[in-house]
Amino acid sequence: MAGAEKLITTVSTKGQVILPSAIRKRRNWGAGTRLQVEDTPEGVLLKPAPAFAPTRPEDVFGVLPHSGKPKTLGEMDAGVLAEARRRHARD
Repeated sequence: MAGAEKLITTVSTKGQVILPSAIRKRRNWGAGTRLQVEDTPEGVLLKPAPAFAPTRPEDVFGVLPHSGKPKTLGEMDAGVLAEARRRHARD
């Protein structure tokens, strides 16, 4: 919004701030949008909150129980293809 008119809003007694409609529409921030608030030297930064907490593969590897021999890449590819064909046949 560089060079555009400066928009002003007011903090309510409950600490709420209404974002101008033009900004909400441009950002596609509808009711219920979760925003991450960051205090920066230049001011307060709002950005969409991530849907999921950041994870690393080692945090989730092996979480689901499995008994039996591990599947090969070929077996996994065949399983994905079979499911795609099943779903496509349903449409």
